[in-house]
Amino acid sequence: MQSFRLDDFLAGWIGGASSVVVGHPLDTVKTRLQAGQGYRNTLHCVLSIYRKETVSGFFKGMSFPLASITVYNSVVFGFFSNAQRLISKYRYGDGRHPCGLLDLTAASMLTGLVSVVLGAPVDLVKIRLQMQTQTLLAENLHLAGTVPSGSDVPLRSVGVPVQGGYRGPIHCISSILQAEGVQGLYRGAGAMVLRDVPGYTLYFIPYTIFCDLLRPDATSTPNPCAIWLAGGLAGSISWVTATPADVVKSRMQADARLHRKYKGIVHCIVHSYRTEGAQVFFRGASVNAIRGFPMSATMFLTYELSLQFFRSF
Repeated sequence: MQSFRLDDFLAGWIGGASSVVVGHPLDTVKTRLQAGQGYRNTLHCVLSIYRKETVSGFFKGMSFPLASITVYNSVVFGFFSNAQRLISKYRYGDGRHPCGLLDLTAASMLTGLVSVVLGAPVDLVKIRLQMQTQTLLAENLHLAGTVPSGSDVPLRSVGVPVQGGYRGPIHCISSILQAEGVQGLYRGAGAMVLRDVPGYTLYFIPYTIFCDLLRPDATSTPNPCAIWLAGGLAGSISWVTATPADVVKSRMQADARLHRKYKGIVHCIVHSYRTEGAQVFFRGASVNAIRGFPMSATMFLTYELSLQFFRSF
């Protein structure tokens, strides 16, 4: 058996496309909750998006993730599977040898690091597109308007498009490059490392454990229902535990270029805690738990079925 296989990458590409379509509406809700301050709760966020932007608002910014996250998941799943085989070959002399918990942890953490290289720009553009209909808050611009009577009107009551109105993913990328350079595409990458290294560990390991528990015996392969359930549970666990780092990442990436609020990861954490309390780091956790299940269930099921199809020839 070869230690390196390309079919893992192709199966990851197919799985990634299916998961984007399933999970993007809730991803939009999650991003708005984490990066904005105009929503009371998840239901209020959902209703606000629907009333102001109709159903299309939930799919805002999906074209870029659909094109890019497919590649991203292809790299993630392809790298993880091949890393397992390489580790097994190095440690046990056989790439087919089952990986132990330590082997899976190492492969997962390496996958988390690699994912940031592609994932940081993808997430940045996706979030900027999702957030551009939000209003700039008074604390972002330190301004207030006045009416003829002279009474102050808080800026939070005035809708101003964020980010200057990107026309699409390409325009967003070119605008960021012109204004901030290549490093601008990696804003929030440090927070993404804090999210993805432990996040992928709590993604792949629970999936493997649940699959083992749900299979009829040690020699059989999990059936599609078991794969779907194991993938969904792993996704919910991973996303809920990654929520605090995800909040920081989303806030830094959504930070308007017109006026930078956060100087870095530590400043974002401290500022968010002082202004909104510890609960801010769990904003969107319920959405992450709900969204993580169908997305990951679809991802793993499509990935495994695609692999079975490719290897049946």
